[in-house]
Amino acid sequence: MQEGEKYVASDKVRTVMRVAIFTDTYLPEVNGVAKTLGRWVDYLKRQQVECKVFAPSPQWGDGNLYHEQQIIVERFHSFPFLLYPECRLGIPNPIQLKKSLKELQPDIIHVATPFNMGLYGQRYAKKHGIPLVASYHTHFDKYLSYYKIPWMEQIFWKYMHWFHQDCEKVYVPSQSTMDHIAPRGFKKMEIWGRGIDTEKFQPEVDRKAVLSKHGLDHHKYTILFVGRIAPEKGIDVLLSSFHSLPTRIKDHAQLTIVGDGPLYSELKEKYKDHKSITLLGFVKGQPLMDLYAAADVFLFPSATETFGNVVLESMASGTPVIGANAGGVKDNVQHGVTGLLCEPDRSDEFTKALIHLHDHEKHRISLSKQARAYSKKQSWDVIFENLHHSYENVISQKAAVIV
Repeated sequence: MQEGEKYVASDKVRTVMRVAIFTDTYLPEVNGVAKTLGRWVDYLKRQQVECKVFAPSPQWGDGNLYHEQQIIVERFHSFPFLLYPECRLGIPNPIQLKKSLKELQPDIIHVATPFNMGLYGQRYAKKHGIPLVASYHTHFDKYLSYYKIPWMEQIFWKYMHWFHQDCEKVYVPSQSTMDHIAPRGFKKMEIWGRGIDTEKFQPEVDRKAVLSKHGLDHHKYTILFVGRIAPEKGIDVLLSSFHSLPTRIKDHAQLTIVGDGPLYSELKEKYKDHKSITLLGFVKGQPLMDLYAAADVFLFPSATETFGNVVLESMASGTPVIGANAGGVKDNVQHGVTGLLCEPDRSDEFTKALIHLHDHEKHRISLSKQARAYSKKQSWDVIFENLHHSYENVISQKAAVIV
């Protein structure tokens, strides 16, 4: 495709679809966006779809750790993102990008983040008349108050509206996310949900062996948190809920915190000698799956989730969730049936829920079974098949209006 040349679709969609994905976070980074995009790319490859991902160089490693994808991932120099230092913002190289896109000749461009890489993809699609879709993954507006910059919210939404205005589709992970951003002027939204591999995340585990491996007592009421150790995840509510437990429970309970983030070092030092609060840092793969299954309760007070992948992971593992009645968490947890929901920032409600599940084992077991049953219906293949069809529809509709 020559500079300035417009995309002209044929009378029918190509047999082999060509997709360009622009994102400021991708594997091997560990977050919901990066992992979801990685799974989507794997699905596209299985469907014989030509795909290339344009992403920043990771914080560590050389970007080729995922060698099975290195042929289709093109990396760019990057720097830490202010609100999320673990993620990197890419610095697009226009010459490199133009060459790669000319070779790929994408039928559709998907921008997964509204920052540097996504901005280049958006501008390129608009300039060349290529169908453009976007996915909305993170409520950054909710992060602003946690980082003492709430005055930026109006500016943020003006930018987000501008960024997405030319998109043929804006994919959101949940109904609550759609409800949250619709009043901000977002159009053409469609739900792109999240799935779970219930063969990997499952309840059967040697509880004693798993907990002992991490220095935990298998006799204790084990409360688990998995996520970014940051203010917007409700870490203050998490800790307050545990500290407020009555002595009769707290004396034989343990809070296990898995993850990394800006608060990790401070909390690790504060609780280094604590007998009932353990910070394990970053855990992944089978050890993480085992921890989910070995816990008695999954406590997740974050009110900023667009979906909350960890909630579905816990449910698949048969571990009841106590979550915030907000955002994507409430879209997955049916209160009293597949888990318990508490009002955001109300640590007293989370404490009551912890007490209830401690004292009512039959209800805890019932929640476990119902959560597992729900998770089995959340198939990645079905979700990706729907997204694939949506891509095809966008391309077909664009083909009907030849520039």
